[in-house]
Amino acid sequence: MIWPFSRFRKPPARLRGTIEAIYGMIVTQAREPLFYRDLAVPDTIDGRFDMVLLQLWLVLRRMRPEEDLAQGLFDRFCTDMDDNLRELGTSDLKVPKKMREFGSAFYGRTKAYDVAMQEGGESLAAALCKNIYNGRDIAQAGRLADYVAAADSYLAGLDPATLTSGAWRFPSPTTILAST
Repeated sequence: MIWPFSRFRKPPARLRGTIEAIYGMIVTQAREPLFYRDLAVPDTIDGRFDMVLLQLWLVLRRMRPEEDLAQGLFDRFCTDMDDNLRELGTSDLKVPKKMREFGSAFYGRTKAYDVAMQEGGESLAAALCKNIYNGRDIAQAGRLADYVAAADSYLAGLDPATLTSGAWRFPSPTTILAST
């Protein structure tokens, strides 16, 4: 199980570079302009948080939770969120409360996405609509669900050694959506 807020644990030295490389890919993918421009993901702090969380979930669902790398990626996400809160001027007293909210959002959304992937059909679009579009744009959520399904399939096709090496790239959302 990925343990929340275990930020005081340093990942094994052999994994630090890989964690940074994979987390960098996650953030880069989450910042892809297409999501905000063409799929109408809100270009807000919440919208960007949701996109980082979505990309992180895609990667973590393909790793064994007990792996040090999975825990390291989750810890890196928590550190990034903490750093962002402080950069936005959140007081030291409010950061722990906000981090608990982030943890609750992480576990709630990832559980909803896991269930939706198992159910298939329109379930993923409905979950994305609720969590990312605040229930307002099922059509765009359906297009985002197409991306998620294709990215998940791509990551599932990577052998474990490649996935955990960080020697891969997310598929292009432009290419995915052009083919749907």
